[in-house]
Amino acid sequence: MVNNNTLRIYRGLPYSLLLICIQILFFQTSILAQKVETGIDVLQKTNYSFLTGKKIGIITNPTGVNQYLESTIDLLHACNDVDVKVLFSPEHGIRGDHAAGEKVATYTDKKTGIQVYSLYGRQQKPSAKMLKDLDAIVYDIQDIGVRSYTYISSMGLLMEACAENNVEFIVLDRPNPFGGNKIEGCLVEPKQISFVSQFPIPYVYGLTCGELAGYLNEEGLLKDGKKCKLHVVKMEGWKRNMTFQETSLPWVPTSPHIPNSASAIYYAASGILGELYTISIGVGYTQPFELFAAEWINADDLAESLNNLQISGVLFRPVHYKPYYSVGKGLMLHGVQLHFTDIQQAPISLIQFYVMQECHKLYPNKNPFEMCEVSRLSMFDKVCGSKEIRKRFTENFLVSDIEELWFAPRESFLEKSKKYWLYN
Repeated sequence: MVNNNTLRIYRGLPYSLLLICIQILFFQTSILAQKVETGIDVLQKTNYSFLTGKKIGIITNPTGVNQYLESTIDLLHACNDVDVKVLFSPEHGIRGDHAAGEKVATYTDKKTGIQVYSLYGRQQKPSAKMLKDLDAIVYDIQDIGVRSYTYISSMGLLMEACAENNVEFIVLDRPNPFGGNKIEGCLVEPKQISFVSQFPIPYVYGLTCGELAGYLNEEGLLKDGKKCKLHVVKMEGWKRNMTFQETSLPWVPTSPHIPNSASAIYYAASGILGELYTISIGVGYTQPFELFAAEWINADDLAESLNNLQISGVLFRPVHYKPYYSVGKGLMLHGVQLHFTDIQQAPISLIQFYVMQECHKLYPNKNPFEMCEVSRLSMFDKVCGSKEIRKRFTENFLVSDIEELWFAPRESFLEKSKKYWLYN
């Protein structure tokens, strides 16, 4: 909107120049007003015509909402032309009432009275019985663009079940918080396949969930190379260079420690190190995944050491805090807060390795791999997707020893995955 102060600035300009300024002003205003519509928004505009007459199951959670924060479950359940027969729960539950890592039991959704089958517990892939008489499964979950986050594992295993039982799989697409151009990390080695690294894709994979579904389906990555009948309800208005903050969409926490869209980026920067439980990464404090701290760290020294590396797109500042729970609970910890100046230039997932590198220089007797419980080493490897990363890194504690291996798949994955891009 043009206010009086703006008008005063333009008074006295030649008419032609004034006209150009007004055009630029209205162009900028229109750009700011552009809105991204997710798959559920697009589907809703058609009055759910694609689902008319179908018996469906839904896998979703609190992030499955339209732009007005109305639940996908409730919207489809209220639609007379769509028959919602069953719900499937990923980690944290369909209504977000389960903590991280807490197994979810089979139960009845209180709001709708619909049976909820858990896919985060003893059973991670639905049985033929669970899919009986269904025409389609609808997937609507906001992902964070990082391989170790379990929602895409649930998606892929559901796709396998749909392929095996002749059930259509429908993805209501959503933005990747990084945008669609960020690719980092090695592919998962066959021996490291697990629920936190279910498919051989990079750690940060630069695709929307709809695009990833296409990649898994067509590249033969589902069990026995089977393909499901896949349909993606595309977003409208999203571009590959958009971070989530640029979409104008409301962010619903994807899990308790991802309270905002920036947290998704920080997760990639510290979550692998966090698997060791020897250095606090801010989980248990007010800034999950943004911090690196321990009792034995000198905050000023570590901040100086890291900033001296001049890592592209990042800065560090000294911090001191007491976690309320998790690593270092109730203790005064010292370390650094990570600040991004350019996430596209930053080697985001390597930052945690730079922190370990500089800590090793300053405190060589504080080896996080020796201080942790032995069981955490295998979890570190699973999240990395590779045992070789830990082996190479711990020889000298130098990022340069793993950098080539870490980024090796980037170009080849980019070329392969481009075939499945749904957005420019």
